[in-house]
Amino acid sequence: MTSFDSSPTLTAWRALLAVAVVFVMLATTGWTAVRHQRSDEPRTVALAAWARGRVADHALPDADAPSYRLARFFASLNAAQRTALADKYPLVVGNLNGAPVTLRYRANRLAVAQARRVEERRTHDARLSPDGRALATRRMERLDSMLAPGRRFLAFDPTGRGRAAEVFGDLDRADRVSVVVPGVDTDLLTLERPAPKVNAAPVGMAKSLYAAERAAGPGTRTAVIAWADYTTPAGIGMDAALGNLAARGALRLNALVGALPGTAPVSLFCHSYGSVLCGVAAHELPARVSDIAVAGSPGMRVENVAQLRTGARVWAMRDRGDWIEDVPNLELGGLGHGADPVDPGFGARIVSAGGAIGHSGYFVPGTESLDNFAAIGVGAYGSVSCAASDSGCGEPVAGDQGI
Repeated sequence: MTSFDSSPTLTAWRALLAVAVVFVMLATTGWTAVRHQRSDEPRTVALAAWARGRVADHALPDADAPSYRLARFFASLNAAQRTALADKYPLVVGNLNGAPVTLRYRANRLAVAQARRVEERRTHDARLSPDGRALATRRMERLDSMLAPGRRFLAFDPTGRGRAAEVFGDLDRADRVSVVVPGVDTDLLTLERPAPKVNAAPVGMAKSLYAAERAAGPGTRTAVIAWADYTTPAGIGMDAALGNLAARGALRLNALVGALPGTAPVSLFCHSYGSVLCGVAAHELPARVSDIAVAGSPGMRVENVAQLRTGARVWAMRDRGDWIEDVPNLELGGLGHGADPVDPGFGARIVSAGGAIGHSGYFVPGTESLDNFAAIGVGAYGSVSCAASDSGCGEPVAGDQGI
C-alpha cells in the first residue's frame, strides 16, 4: 500500500472498521468503486476486432481461452504470421497468457506507443479541463518512460487507471522466477516513482530484488516480474478493507503463473494489499510456486497457514515502524483481512525486516528485508535472517516443496 504512511490513514482505517455493519450491507449487495469498461475503450475495441479476425483462413481463438490452447495456436503459426498478429492486435496479443514471451514484449511496445499518441492528442484537447489535460501529460510522460530502450512488458492495458507488468531478466531461460505483487494505489502513474520513493513502487521493487538476487546467487539465472496487472484499491476506501479486488486479482495472478514458460520454481513477494491477493490466490496457485513471502501485510484472509491450502513455504515480515501493525486483524462479514501473518500462531516463517523503514521500505537496497527476499528468491534458505520470534525460520520442515 504505497500511500498509507500516515497517522490519519490509521484513523481512517479504524473509522471504517467501526462502521463495519453498515458497509457490510453495501458489500453484500455488490457495491464497489470499480467501474465497468465502456464499449469505446481501447482494449474493448481491440478485443472486438480480434474476435472478428482471421489468420490463414481460420478464426482466431477466444482471447480468454486457456493458456495451453493459446500456446498451441501460436505454435501452429509461422514467424511471419505471429508477428503480423502482434502488429495488428497489440493490445490483445500483448496480454495473452500462452503467447510467446518475446511476442508479447513486441506487442506491448506497440500498444504503449499507441497509448502514448492518444495521450499526446489529449494534452491539446480543448474539450478537456485543465486538470484533464494535465493528467494526459502525466500519462504521456509515464508512457515515454516505458518506451525507453530495453524495457520489456509482459502485460499492458491503458484502460482506466491502467495496468502493466514489466520483466527483468530472461523468463525463457530462468532457473528461478520471482513475482512482485504490489498493493494499494498501483496504476500506470505509480508504476515507478522518482527518488526518494523509487523502491516504494513496483518497478523499483522488482529492480532492487533482481539486483539483490543476482548478488545472492551469482550462478542462478533469475527473472523478476513487477506485476502491476490487477486493479488495486484506490486510497483507503472500502475496496481496501474488502477482498473483492483481491479475489479478481487472484484470478489474474494464477493465470499469469500458470502460463509462465519453463518449469522454474516461482516465488511471490507480496506487499501490503498485495498479500491479501496472494492469500486469496494461494489455494489455486500452480505447484511450481515454491514460496509466498509477505511484507507489511494487513492479513491474508485466513486465520492460519493451513487455511491457505498451499504447498508453498509461507514467509512473513514486518518492520517495527510499519503503521500497519496497528490495523486491527479481524474479519467481519467480509470486512478486514484476518489474522496477522507475523503472529507466531499464524504459522508462517517469520523473517527479519531489519533496516526497512516504515511501510514502504522493504525493498530498499542494503536492508535485511531485501536480502532475505533475495535469499528466498534464489532458494538459499539457509541464508535467511530470521526474526527473534522464529529463530529457525530457514530450516526445512515436513511438507516442504522440493526445489
